Amino acid sequence: MTDFEKTYQNYNPRAAALAEARALLTEAAKAAMADGTLPEAELPAFIVEIPADTKNGDIASNLAMAGARTWRKAPKMIADALLAHLPSIEHSVFAKVEVAGPGFINLFLAPSFWASVVLGACSNKEYGRTDHGKGAKYNVEFVSANPTGPMHMGNARGGALGDGLAACLDWAGYDVTREFYINDAGNQIEKFGKSLAIRYLQLYKGEDACPLPEECYQGADIIARAKEFAEVHGDAYVNKDFDELKKAIVADALPKNIAGLQRDLGKYRIQYDVWFHESDLHNSGAVKAVVDKLLETGACYKAEDGAIMYRSAQYAAKYGVVNKRKTDDGSEEEAKDEVLVRANGIPTYFAADIAYHYNKLAVRGFDKAIDVWGADHHGHVARMKGAMDAIGLNGNDLDVVLMQMVNLMRDGQPVRMSKRTGNAITLTDLLEEVPIDSARFLFNMHDAGSGIDFDLDQAVKTDNDNPVYYVQYAHARICSILKKMESEGVVFAGAEQVDATLLTDPSEMDLIRMLAAFPQEIVMAAEKYDPSRINRFVIDLASAFHRFYGNCRIQGADPAVQQARLALCIGVKNVIFNVLTMFKINVPEKM
Repeated sequence: MTDFEKTYQNYNPRAAALAEARALLTEAAKAAMADGTLPEAELPAFIVEIPADTKNGDIASNLAMAGARTWRKAPKMIADALLAHLPSIEHSVFAKVEVAGPGFINLFLAPSFWASVVLGACSNKEYGRTDHGKGAKYNVEFVSANPTGPMHMGNARGGALGDGLAACLDWAGYDVTREFYINDAGNQIEKFGKSLAIRYLQLYKGEDACPLPEECYQGADIIARAKEFAEVHGDAYVNKDFDELKKAIVADALPKNIAGLQRDLGKYRIQYDVWFHESDLHNSGAVKAVVDKLLETGACYKAEDGAIMYRSAQYAAKYGVVNKRKTDDGSEEEAKDEVLVRANGIPTYFAADIAYHYNKLAVRGFDKAIDVWGADHHGHVARMKGAMDAIGLNGNDLDVVLMQMVNLMRDGQPVRMSKRTGNAITLTDLLEEVPIDSARFLFNMHDAGSGIDFDLDQAVKTDNDNPVYYVQYAHARICSILKKMESEGVVFAGAEQVDATLLTDPSEMDLIRMLAAFPQEIVMAAEKYDPSRINRFVIDLASAFHRFYGNCRIQGADPAVQQARLALCIGVKNVIFNVLTMFKINVPEKM
């Protein structure tokens, strides 16, 4: 890496400009107070921000308005005083500072700043990556589908969202671990074993002799696994103890299902760093240790029947009212304490869940545990955060992203599905019909809190109606432009040779402003746990590029301007490439 390239490593121009604006205004306020122009006082909290209209500057601040009560002067007088005491901006990123209206302070960035943005985006192939997170250890757990059957639509969205969030965190400078929690213990495995065992017995005794209860898993996958077991063992288990049959058939089927999850998620381009087994928590004594710890702290107690109860409402109240329940007369009452260990000595799922999160935060030492859950888990959020407090950790170190449902659409009509009856459209079904690029992009088009109507017709289109195609086409178009210029003998001389201050056309400036925003957009996506804002950003960037190309000639332009425009094209190309590769989407050079 050259010294020039090092200049732009971890480069975040928007954040740097905002920080410099704040520093200049803070220094001006201190100088004004020091010479008595403003009375001595604690500096008020104030905002520096990017205004919606560039006529109001590139950065605007409300310091004068925020300081009216502090300094007991009119905002316009304060603003004038601040400007009079402003340090020299000659060597700053700003060209001028103005007072507008009743006291707004507007700062205008210098041409050299915008030129640096172009050179940074052009020369740094990983432009957008910063060290904002300072290497803090974050665990992102997502999908974590029960290994009792195939994955469905919700898992497809959860996969795109969780993987996209992990990518944003990584690019924002966090040390990220992607994790899948395998629920291979507890009631669902008991139900899984019962369903398999009955389907196996039906092969030899008939459905009338061994009816499958309504609460069992009804899917065709259960029948398939039972047949596979029968192909190996024949009728050897027909007359054996039912519990022995369940244990044997689960031991056969469960590893296959887990391998299937790994295979299907791999097809979806998701690779986990950790596959964590719930059963390991039980077998290692970790669940018991956590329960014992909660008993020691008084968060749990033993009931008369021997069950161990957890004072859930007491600890969850801090994180929201989720411990109310409806009574028969329609009124609400505080929920009762929750069972952690049943009277028969078997821990509940909640006990294992507490042990799992304790393992993440206390044993493995993650600074933050982020779980991506379906919206139906809403009531569990405060319980889990409260449980972290109860066990001596900080509930705020556990964050939960709640994801709304997916509605699958075809021809403008919903595609009906039922997970319980086995008629669900699986992840595998989806990927057989929809290109992976489309699936990953479209499932990440909206923030987690918004429901999605996933349009199957749109997802298979190869035109601008399909957002991912539109973005990919912009990248391919830039590659085509660069190749055409090379064929005509025009070679890009390198960022160090470019005078990017020559880029002054409004469509050029729109692009440069977007390039300047990109690293901070990733930071915001990471902080807000919302990777969808990067999808929206790159669509807007592609649109801005197409406008620029329509307005600004590259072929035949003045050589210096031509080189600057090529630098701008390469910068945009780098950003599109980085976004698509972040989200594990193909980046074609021709289409």
